[in-house]
Amino acid sequence: MHIPENYLSPSTCAVLGAAMAPVWFVAVAKVRRHVPQEKLPLLGIAAALSFLGMMFNVPLPGGTTGHAVGGTLIAILFGPYAACLSVSVALLIQALFFGDGGILAFGANCFNMAFVLPFTGYAVYQFARRHLKSPSGEYIAAGLGAYAGINAAALVAAIEFGVQPLLFTDAAGQALYCPYPLWISVPAMMVGHLTIFGLAEVVFTTAVLAYLRKTSPDLFQSVRMKTNRALYGLIAALIVCTPLGLLAAGTAWGEWDPEELAEQDFLGSALGYTPAGMEQGFSFEALFPDYAIAGLPEAFGYILSALIGTALLVIVFKMAAPLFASHTDYGDSVSNH
Repeated sequence: MHIPENYLSPSTCAVLGAAMAPVWFVAVAKVRRHVPQEKLPLLGIAAALSFLGMMFNVPLPGGTTGHAVGGTLIAILFGPYAACLSVSVALLIQALFFGDGGILAFGANCFNMAFVLPFTGYAVYQFARRHLKSPSGEYIAAGLGAYAGINAAALVAAIEFGVQPLLFTDAAGQALYCPYPLWISVPAMMVGHLTIFGLAEVVFTTAVLAYLRKTSPDLFQSVRMKTNRALYGLIAALIVCTPLGLLAAGTAWGEWDPEELAEQDFLGSALGYTPAGMEQGFSFEALFPDYAIAGLPEAFGYILSALIGTALLVIVFKMAAPLFASHTDYGDSVSNH
């Protein structure tokens, strides 16, 4: 679901980036007011959960792949505004250091995965939770929210892809950016997310939520947390297991390199050209593209990339914590906003 560089026109990227600006502004204000100071560094751990979840690629027959995001999970733990900030920072680290998602498309990726996903997922979770009173009701509600959130995000991304050939073409009528119209982009994105990728999001969300409910009850209360070995153990286990994401061969739909795009075969015929906007568009070389580190075997590079990304996220939120502290309203529960 990470939109690469030059799949969207610069104007589309600018509009979606501008749309995210007030969301980030409000999110910062909400987090400053509602998340207790001692829990602010935990947003770095939450961002790491999302970052690591996105490294576990899941295959779909036909050669494409997808992954969980964890935005609804973070919204349940800390509220949707905290989820928005956590996932946004995770996406920024992915784009800058690992080339996963475009720099120009950062606002679009945040709009889809840090705004649409957690807010939709949290709204569905809250609605379902009010109507499900059984002991397992929270996990059913979380699963429903996770499924709704990731599919809403996928649909919005599909629409962003699909409007490009309607709005941006050259003199010969060829698409300048993403060449697939809505009648291709929407089914192509939604088939995977309504089935395998949606299920992956449900499993990731409910499994981690159940684990944290059992091992880290302080996360769900406005109290000072003790050092939590179970939480850090979970992060460590996910880091070690990230090479499992390499088992999924293929590229996620809509994330091909420009050279690959011309060879993509839909409805029996290859596209046959590379859109000019992609060939001549913005280029950025990440430090560790595709989570690979030169000189290391692929699996070890993946693990080291996971460790680097996790460390960066924890450091960012720890450094930011003092900026939020004096504005926190400790009377509010972190899960009710």
